[in-house]
Order: sequence, then C-alpha cells, then structure tokens
Amino acid sequence: MFLLFNMLSSKEKDRLKPKKKEKKDPSALKEREVPQHPSCLFFQYNTQLGPPYHILVDTNFINFSIKAKLDLVQSMMDCLYAKCIPCITDCVMAEIEKLGQKYRVALRIAKDPRFERLPCTHKGTYADDCLVQRVTQHKCYIVATVDRDLKRRIRKIPGVPIMYISNHRYNIERMPDDYGAPRF
Repeated sequence: MFLLFNMLSSKEKDRLKPKKKEKKDPSALKEREVPQHPSCLFFQYNTQLGPPYHILVDTNFINFSIKAKLDLVQSMMDCLYAKCIPCITDCVMAEIEKLGQKYRVALRIAKDPRFERLPCTHKGTYADDCLVQRVTQHKCYIVATVDRDLKRRIRKIPGVPIMYISNHRYNIERMPDDYGAPRF
C-alpha cells in the first residue's frame, strides 16, 4: 500500500513541476523555409496553363454539379470558352466508390470516357492531399472543387486557378485575363 502511494505521489510531483522553456535570443536571425517557385510563375502568371484546359475534379464538385443539374464538360467549356479535359485521379475515384450506392450517379459520371484518368503512385486514398501534391508538381491544371479547406490549401500555391460553383454555373478564380477568364 505504501509503495503504491509513493508511486502516485511521484507522478503527481512530475505533473506539478513547471516545464522550463528555452529562452530565445531576440537578436538572433529567424530562419524560415520558403518554397522556391518556378520562374514560369513570374507575377503569378502561369505560362503552362492554356487550352485545352486540364481540370482536376474533386468528389464534392461532381456531387454539387449533379445537385445543380449541370453537365460537367459542357459547363466547363461555357465557363472557359475553350476545350476542357476533366481529369480524375485514382484517389477521387476511390473516394466516390467508398460513398456507396447513394452516389452511383456521381460514379457513373466519373467513369465517363471524356474524363481522363490519372493514376496515383502514393499510398492512401485521401483525395485532397493527392490533388494538392499533383498541382504542386505540375502547374498545368485547374482545380475544380467546392471544398473550403481544399480551396484554402490551393490558394497558397501560386499560379493555380480554382473552379467552383455559384448561382447554378461554374466560375473560376485567379485566372489570367489573357486566357479567357469570364468577366463579370
């Protein structure tokens, strides 16, 4: 009994001790790692982006397009005034398949032969990480999503436009005017 009491009291003593923080020198230079961006993004003008546009489609973009009764390929062409090739990664396909029978229409749309399938080489099936990684490596894509968190992550990457749905039509943000971005 006495031994058990000693063990408990030593653990409590450890918890009560304040942890000492390392004092940082205010005059020392602060180091920060900033990612190096390619020269093709001078003033965030992406020269790799041009018609025919390759558009990476997210799961929720397909679902919201169905709810808004929009044909994906035709609405993309109406938005960009150019030929569009919707691209779907293996992770997005796996995500749609996991949603089950309720989203069978979305799965049928995703398996459309007009959609280009992009194979994934990484482990796991988290589609947001996959899309961000692919867009960071190759700047030739437009990302189509309605997910706020994914939009926030992609906005940090320069030169990558985002397509979204508003007022029952597709809109695009951060697209250079030279590439036919719609003006409102």
